[in-house]
Amino acid sequence: MQEIIGINHVGIRVETLDRARAFYAQLGFEFIIGPVGPEPVAIMEHPSGVIINLILNAEPGITENILMDVKTKYPGYTHIALDVNDISAVEKSIEKLDITITEGPITLPDGGIMFFIRDPDKNVIEFHQNP
Repeated sequence: MQEIIGINHVGIRVETLDRARAFYAQLGFEFIIGPVGPEPVAIMEHPSGVIINLILNAEPGITENILMDVKTKYPGYTHIALDVNDISAVEKSIEKLDITITEGPITLPDGGIMFFIRDPDKNVIEFHQNP
């Protein structure tokens, strides 16, 4: 479909606005508005133009990501991958923020490098530098 011109936003289900907002602010996302709508949703935007919708209806106390941490592999979106221009600098920033790197860094055969973290609700975020 040629009419698709990009990704508008990514919806991320979270338990509480304050905790998610503080986490994503550490990554450079700025709070725009929320909660709004019937879900409800809060919107944050990164200066790069990446927009996330924090969907504020996760069950409290969840300790696993059903798409990533259970043996049965359910269909669904497993992570968001954010392009970066200096993976080493991002890794150092993540470590300074005391955020755990859950996988990687991994160097791909084409020279790309990636690593993964999780937000407080166990949602997976990949940082990816193209070769």
